Amino acid sequence: QVQLVESGGGLVQAGGSLRLSCAASGRTFSNYAMAWFRQAPGKEREFVATIMWIGGSTYYADSVKGRFTISRDTAKNTLYLQMNSLKPEDTAVYYCAAGNSAGYDYWGQGTQVTVSS
Repeated sequence: QVQLVESGGGLVQAGGSLRLSCAASGRTFSNYAMAWFRQAPGKEREFVATIMWIGGSTYYADSVKGRFTISRDTAKNTLYLQMNSLKPEDTAVYYCAAGNSAGYDYWGQGTQVTVSS
């Protein structure tokens, strides 16, 4: 049974930093892309960043480029999202996901990030 479990969310002031983690288990992800999405209240879920499990190539949404860094530790089966220079508009529930060319098959339960102004 595949499980993705996020942690690291919380309340931070604007300009601050947080690091989210996503512990993955239940299968090998060698052919998968891992990603972070977020959903703010009243808005649709949006893509934040993705990384290939093998190779480590990354891609970011324009809204977070230069402020967020996605990474993974293959030995620990853990995905990370380092978030710096946080803004109030980054407030959302953040989800990690695993997928391939057919789409994102697996999702975590989400972790709340709140940025106060």
